[in-house]
Amino acid sequence: MPFSPTPIADLWVFEPSVWKDDRGYFFEAFNANTFRDAGIDTQFVQDNQARSTFGVLRGLHYQTGDAAQAKLVRVVEGEVLDVAVDLREDSATYGQWYSIRLSAENKKQLFVPRGFAHGYVVLSPTAEFFYKCDNFYSKAHEGGLRYDDPQLQIDWEIGLDQAILSEKDLVLPHFGEHRR
Repeated sequence: MPFSPTPIADLWVFEPSVWKDDRGYFFEAFNANTFRDAGIDTQFVQDNQARSTFGVLRGLHYQTGDAAQAKLVRVVEGEVLDVAVDLREDSATYGQWYSIRLSAENKKQLFVPRGFAHGYVVLSPTAEFFYKCDNFYSKAHEGGLRYDDPQLQIDWEIGLDQAILSEKDLVLPHFGEHRR
């Protein structure tokens, strides 16, 4: 099975089978049947891609209410540390986070269900980050958490003095103040 559970329920690592030969490699990055067979019956409606340089930290972002999004995230160039925070109040892991290194080399992907804040930091000189969403972006339903929240204590694996953030991410609320 190409899916591995994480310590947080419904958050899955997907490792596709990769076929290599002297011409290069091939793999299925997404197959609805494979995901459905694993119990993930998500219909993606939007693909997003971002390119960033070392130290760029994007997040922690989420969508609220009817605009909540599940995501399937991967890296097509470089390496990032990807982080998901459980914001599902009825979850046994509410307020806990999980991180994983995603890279073009390891081809791992993370399925982030609805109800999570998500972000990443670039660990390589540059990175190309790609993700599928099961709901359309809605500015009116945007939410976020501070990357340096003292309650969450996320280890971003770089010195936070090296982090490059947007103005928007610098003023996000702390975990206890986030919008539900």
